[in-house]
Amino acid sequence: MSQDIREFITPFTELLAFGEPTHLDHAHSWIRNELFEQLVGLGYRSIALESCRIRGLLVNDYVHGADGDLDVVMKEGFSHTFGENWPANRELVKWMREYNAGKPHHERLSFHGFDFQTETTSAPSPRPYLEHARDYLGEEIDLSTDDEKWSRDEAVMDLTKSPGQSEEAIRFREIGTGMLKRLHERKSTDDAWVRAETYLNAGLSLLQYHRECAEPNPLGVRLNRLCQMRDGVMAGNLLAIRREEAAKGPTLVFAHNAHLQRTNSSMEMAGERIEWFSAGALVAPILGDRYTVLGGTLGRNDSIGLGEPDKATPEGQLQTRFTTWGMTSDKPEGPRRTDLGGDPMLKMAHFPLDQHLMNGVDALLHVRVGRPATR
Repeated sequence: MSQDIREFITPFTELLAFGEPTHLDHAHSWIRNELFEQLVGLGYRSIALESCRIRGLLVNDYVHGADGDLDVVMKEGFSHTFGENWPANRELVKWMREYNAGKPHHERLSFHGFDFQTETTSAPSPRPYLEHARDYLGEEIDLSTDDEKWSRDEAVMDLTKSPGQSEEAIRFREIGTGMLKRLHERKSTDDAWVRAETYLNAGLSLLQYHRECAEPNPLGVRLNRLCQMRDGVMAGNLLAIRREEAAKGPTLVFAHNAHLQRTNSSMEMAGERIEWFSAGALVAPILGDRYTVLGGTLGRNDSIGLGEPDKATPEGQLQTRFTTWGMTSDKPEGPRRTDLGGDPMLKMAHFPLDQHLMNGVDALLHVRVGRPATR
C-alpha cells in the first residue's frame, strides 16, 4: 500500500520526524525507505537515523562515493547493531550511494547519525574523540588512558567504579575545553573543521556523561539523568544537522517514538521508573512549525509475541482502517494496550499508543502486521 507523504507534511516542514514504536519490528524501517524516496522527489536531501553521530560520518562518506566495503560500512558505521541486523538500513545505504553517483555535490543525499555514542548503561572512552581534534589542531598532547576502565558496564552502573570524577577526567575536560576554544578561533566551514568540531563535542559530551555516572545519587536518579543527557545530545545533533543541511533541503529523521515525540518520555529500566524530555520535546519549541512528527504504531507481530490488539484500543481501531499500512491525522481514542505478555524485552522496547503519545505527534503511521527482526 503506497500513500503520498505530501498529505501529512506542511510547506514549512524542515525536519520531518518518523517514529517507530519498537526496535523489535522492522516494518517501519522498510516503509521509511519508501517514504524517503518520495521525499527526495520533494526536495529532501538528507536523512538522520537513531545511530551514533560519529559512526554515521563513515556512512555519509560511503554514500557520497568514497571507497569502502559495504559490509564494513554497515558494521562500523552504525551503533546498536543497526547496520548488521537491519536489512532495510543496508538497502537504504545502497540506494543512496547509487542515487548520488554522478550527481553534483549540491544534489547529493547525505546520511547522518544523530544519536549519542553510548548505550544507556555503557559509554566508551573519550580518548579517540579528543585525539581527533588534537590531531586536527596539530598539537602535542598526551591523551593516553586505559580505555577499558571507561567502557566497562560497571563504570556506568556502579558509581564507585566510574572514572568520571577522577583527576584524569578533570584533566581531559580541561584539555577538551581548551581545544574547543582554540578550534573556534580557527573557525571554518570546510569539512575537516566541521568534523573536528563534531568529534570534540562528542568527546566533551562523553566526559559529562561519565561525570554524571560518578555522582552519589540513587540508581533511579542517575539513570533518569543519563537518559536526559542522551536525548539532550540527540537534540543538539539534530539542530546541528539542520544548520548543515539548511541550504540543501529538509531532513527526514527516523528513530523510536520515545525520542521524537513532542511530549516527555518514560520507561522501566533496572526496576526503576525513568522519565525524561525527549529530543523532540527539546527541538520542537525551537523549530516550531518547522518540526513535524509522524508517530508509528504496530498492530501485530507474532514473531515477537505481539498478538492482535483489543478492538477498543487505538491500535485495534487502526487495524480496521488499513489492510497493510497507512497514515492518518485522525487519532483514535481508547484504553492503552496492555497485551504485551510476560516478555520483559517487549515491555521495555514497545511503547503502546496512549493519549500522551498522541498529544506529541501530528499524525500516525500504522502497520497492521509487522516484520520480525533479523537476528
